[in-house]
Amino acid sequence: MPGDLMTGRQRLRLVLVLGSLIAVGPLTIDMYLPALPAIVDGFGTTSAAVQLTLTGTLVGMAVGQLLIGPLSDAVGRRRPLIAGTALHVLASVGCAVAPNVATLGVLRVVQGLGAAAAAVIAMAVIRDLFSGAAFARLLSRLLLVMGVAPILAPTLGSAVLRWTQWRGVFVALAVLGVLLVLVAGFGLRETLPPERRRRGGLRPTVGLYGLLLRDRTFVGLVLVAGLAMAALFAYVAGSSFVLQEQYGLDEQEFGLAFGAGAFGLIAATQGNVRLLRRHSPQRILVTALAVGTGAGLALLGFAATGIGGLPAVLASLWVVLAAAGLAIPNAPALALAGHGEAAGTASALLGAAQFGIGALAAPLVGVLGTGAAAMALVVAGCMVAAQVVLHLVVRPARLAAPEVPVVAVATH
Repeated sequence: MPGDLMTGRQRLRLVLVLGSLIAVGPLTIDMYLPALPAIVDGFGTTSAAVQLTLTGTLVGMAVGQLLIGPLSDAVGRRRPLIAGTALHVLASVGCAVAPNVATLGVLRVVQGLGAAAAAVIAMAVIRDLFSGAAFARLLSRLLLVMGVAPILAPTLGSAVLRWTQWRGVFVALAVLGVLLVLVAGFGLRETLPPERRRRGGLRPTVGLYGLLLRDRTFVGLVLVAGLAMAALFAYVAGSSFVLQEQYGLDEQEFGLAFGAGAFGLIAATQGNVRLLRRHSPQRILVTALAVGTGAGLALLGFAATGIGGLPAVLASLWVVLAAAGLAIPNAPALALAGHGEAAGTASALLGAAQFGIGALAAPLVGVLGTGAAAMALVVAGCMVAAQVVLHLVVRPARLAAPEVPVVAVATH
């Protein structure tokens, strides 16, 4: 693979550039979380209605990836990335002046469309250059860089709220977007040469999606990754209301608690790099989902009964996040290993599933009541569903079979 010829310094620069670009997604999702109660009061609406603005972002990211992935396979990676990031800037400005919650929800969809460019193209760029275990290692390094975003985002949002109202959060996102356009323009070279680009318009793209959807292992791994991500989004959607309103944390304390969970997620992704030196991606995935499912069920028990209070809820949540931190890099690595020539389209389908399923999980927390039990039920349900799909659809024993192409790459 081309990435095998890169020096350590070149790999580090690649991770830093892609990490800074892909951070726009987590920042867009997480930075306004401390302001959710204030938005409810400001618009005189309900918590469920405001949580739909988060759903709008996830829907935009899901749809955007389905569009941008095939486009990047046809025209290259740089132009869609720069255009998408510029769209994100315009949507952020619109959010800052939104007159009502409905307008804010629509503009959050557009924000998601823009952020999708960074999400899908970063994955495709890594797949252009690496495969298998090397892909998983680089993705874990990328998650380290982008993992700083969810740690800092609520804290940054809280800091902005100390000086201005919630609208200032979106002004800050617009300024950040301008900086990222410059990073994309000057810091990333094209990784898909013209001879490897796909031609032919809409029909071949639809056919390629059909081909991917007929690959049972790919579809199963996409669902596993999507359900693991949905558990995270259920936590993201409910955490502000649960920790601030039910358990009484203020905005700064919420930022610290949220950051601690994100730190656990990052630690797991970096531990994944070391684990890949001794274990295959499929073995790590199976173990991580088993641990995450157990922790999710424990979380549900603590939240429903009140046993252990806030410490028990946070501890079990952090174990779920750490398990997801191991599952999320390995499921895509296994899914994409057999589809290198359609990395953009395959990455788009993978990302659309992650954010699409997340878009369903986020408002479900609000519908069930925004309390700890509601959040825990959705988190645990997503982890259990991921476990079921892994064993009934993907079938780990089949992943380990020598004839499956992904293993020859993933365990190389």
